[in-house]
Amino acid sequence: MRRDQLEGAVREALSHQVAVTRPLAADPAGQAIRRANRIRRRRAGTGVALGVVATVLIGAGMTHLSGGTDQQGPPIVVIGDPDLSARPLPTASVGAPSPTPDAPNGLLLAGALIDADGKRLSLPGVGPAERAHRLPNDQGLLVVGAPTTAGRSLWVAQDDGLVQVLLAGAGQIVLAPDATQVAWRDGGDLLVAGVVGTQLIGSVRIAVPDSAQPVRFVGNSVLVRLDPNRPGHALWRPGADELTAVPEQDTLNVYGSLPDGRLVGQVPANSVAGTCLALLDPKRATKAARTACGTQLSPDGLGGMSDDGRWLLVNGRVGAAERSLLVDLARLGTTLDAVPAGPAVSGAIAWTSGSDVSYVDNSGQLVRVDVRRVRAGEQAEPIPVAGLEPGDRPVLVSGS
Repeated sequence: MRRDQLEGAVREALSHQVAVTRPLAADPAGQAIRRANRIRRRRAGTGVALGVVATVLIGAGMTHLSGGTDQQGPPIVVIGDPDLSARPLPTASVGAPSPTPDAPNGLLLAGALIDADGKRLSLPGVGPAERAHRLPNDQGLLVVGAPTTAGRSLWVAQDDGLVQVLLAGAGQIVLAPDATQVAWRDGGDLLVAGVVGTQLIGSVRIAVPDSAQPVRFVGNSVLVRLDPNRPGHALWRPGADELTAVPEQDTLNVYGSLPDGRLVGQVPANSVAGTCLALLDPKRATKAARTACGTQLSPDGLGGMSDDGRWLLVNGRVGAAERSLLVDLARLGTTLDAVPAGPAVSGAIAWTSGSDVSYVDNSGQLVRVDVRRVRAGEQAEPIPVAGLEPGDRPVLVSGS
């Protein structure tokens, strides 16, 4: 072979090698792309499955809570994922401490929670409130809305500002003392459900008269006032098909229960005008077991008892003035001996110990009552609430 032929053959072989693109022994980019595609397909399948399961569970919960009613219209129980857009940014939701008076469990004021140290946490979505109760284990608050033309609402507000609607369009709403149960009026029915996290579970219902309203929990039963304009109560144990008959239809208000189960309530005086304080036996259909008279109690029913059942703070009349009165239930006899404690109560009260109680008066100021001082003749004075604007109504947070 001539030299020029050999050179031509070498050039042709080299040109063929350059023209043919050979795959790399290792292709990291291709491997990454293929791996990403596999992950995307796997995540898509998992997301669809979770979506189906969540839809089934939420649908089942809605059916369970709203089932059993023959009423028309949308269900008032709302269950679902909380609105994450309602979670405030920490830098925007927590304000600097302000000179708020000492309220151990805090105050609700103008859509914000003000704790005992004066820090403010915005609670977007929570409307005008009537009551607020702290959930067990510091999991947040249950907030009962003020009555509106659309009914009442119930919110759970977590300590980071996340707000979830539990009820909307309800009638009267009452909470158990430990905030683990809620009772409410829905059309012609009375319902009770447990509170777990941000949901209501295990609801049961009973048909009640049009004028009947839940008042409070008594153990595992619900005390029902049959007519707000007339005396008389009944007891309903959830799961029972009827209200417990009350032969004596004269109970005006009930303030709480003693450790032995007896209720402390208000009844009309028999021989003179006015009202008396009575111990009622729920085992005998709330029949009065003892009655103490002599001090005019207010018919508004506002008041509450200490956790140990020793003290009762209740509204009453001293001369021509409406005042809050302190009653020693351990010394309750035939004569009601009540000591003036401070301005009249305007809403919920919060006992923080066996000897301290707080409430908001009619002017929207905070009142802190020390039992020892009141018994020594020193009445409590209202303390202005920082940031209170005309028309605002602070709500004292109860519970612990």
